Amino acid sequence: MAAITPIFQDFQAAAPLATAVVVGGLSLLLVSYTIRGYISAHKKNGPSKLPPVPVVPGLPVIGNLLQLTEKKPHKTFSKWAEIYGPIYSIRTGASTVLVLNSADVSKEAMVTRFSSISTRKLSKALKILTADKCMVATSDYNEFHKTVKRHILANVLGANAQKRHRCHRDALVENVSSRLHAHTRNSPLQAVNFRIIFESELFRLSLKEALGKDLESIYVEELGSTLSREEIYKVLVTDLMEGAIEVDWRDFFPYLGWIPNRSVELKLQRAAFRRQMVMNALIKEQKERIASGEDLNCYLDYLLTEAKTLTNEQITMLVWEVIIETADTTLVTTEWAVYELAKDPNRQDRLYREIENVCGCDKITEEHLSQLPYLNAVFHETLRRHSPVPVIPLRYAHEDTQLGGFHVPAGSEIAINIYGCNMDKKQWENPEEWKPERFLDEKYDQLDLQKTMAFGAGRRACAGSLQTSLISCTSIGRLVQEFECRLKDGEAENVDTVKLTSQKLHPLQAILKPRN
Repeated sequence: MAAITPIFQDFQAAAPLATAVVVGGLSLLLVSYTIRGYISAHKKNGPSKLPPVPVVPGLPVIGNLLQLTEKKPHKTFSKWAEIYGPIYSIRTGASTVLVLNSADVSKEAMVTRFSSISTRKLSKALKILTADKCMVATSDYNEFHKTVKRHILANVLGANAQKRHRCHRDALVENVSSRLHAHTRNSPLQAVNFRIIFESELFRLSLKEALGKDLESIYVEELGSTLSREEIYKVLVTDLMEGAIEVDWRDFFPYLGWIPNRSVELKLQRAAFRRQMVMNALIKEQKERIASGEDLNCYLDYLLTEAKTLTNEQITMLVWEVIIETADTTLVTTEWAVYELAKDPNRQDRLYREIENVCGCDKITEEHLSQLPYLNAVFHETLRRHSPVPVIPLRYAHEDTQLGGFHVPAGSEIAINIYGCNMDKKQWENPEEWKPERFLDEKYDQLDLQKTMAFGAGRRACAGSLQTSLISCTSIGRLVQEFECRLKDGEAENVDTVKLTSQKLHPLQAILKPRN
């Protein structure tokens, strides 16, 4: 589980809007900016200035926005790193953003210099959708963050909590297996849409962990209708994920924040309102359950009992966070792993033989994972090659500091390009290649979840890394144990992703053949 995946803004969509604003009324501001030069000479008595990416001549107010023409900013960042080094600065309208593209400098930012850059910088969309940082993943590192992270680890994501929720993960794996077998019996020659099945079961698990029960529908009084399970998922997950990447040009020009942007604001407010109404209905139903004397091991029950200092709004947001984030990293990673194995019969066969040698006729379980190094390698290589969070949510330097030997002035925004870290040619040989064998090297601890930068590092490392690995590895292993899997004709070319995220644009279509 990770922070909401589509965090960083789609610069390509924003650039034309920003240009229009400049042409319409910002010409007087042009004189206040100068085109940045190339790398400054190193100072004798202090760190050097950050190397900047030169801006388009004549449009310094726009900065580097027009140069980010690729739909995937993280890929452009990586290309610039080959020219300007692993750390450089860019201009995004009125802001200076430091882009970090190597594991070393990123870990320095997240661990060594954490106290100087621990503040989150959210877009206008995320401020609305997170109720202004009322979530573990998006809150600043303060007492609220420490409190709510302690709560989520205690009841949902920590090692002891994972033991208590083991039954939900086992049910997920069994349900996915049963539905795939049913598909091969009923339509043996038809490709299966893996995402629909896995996504549905992840949602079921998230509801159990968050609210104690799965449900097929809920009546929402404020909306005047009964929503089906699919409609609930759309309101709580899909609409909010889409809203999180909504572009608002005012994020690049904050001094123009007084200018209304009604279409974007109304869309986000509507999504937030519907989310709130559905969550209210779900929580109301569970409070009635609690009042009747029925106690369940779930996050809501825990928060209502233990989190006395939190407001109702904060509790609602924290329960929703478990639901939406469970549907993110685990889905992306598992779908890409199945895609890569289905495309590579030799590696798929190697994994099957490993599972067969360890498990024999028994179904693979979480207890087997420590004995399956190649399965763990498949998981970590997928995290590296298809980083679920290409760019970590922006951080903000609230005081002067240093990174990579460069001076970082207070007020700078920090973009950690996880994709760039995991595709760094100085660290990874042939990084474009999906090669699980690279993680069989003795230098990697098979149980270490920090092999890549996928889960971050330091005090803000992803709290859901353990759950993600348990669900994903067991699900991948069970699928390979029970099915021969190959891609549908033409599927190998479907590698595009949803905007700046790592989620496959087109759901995986695979042909399954039951083994034995």
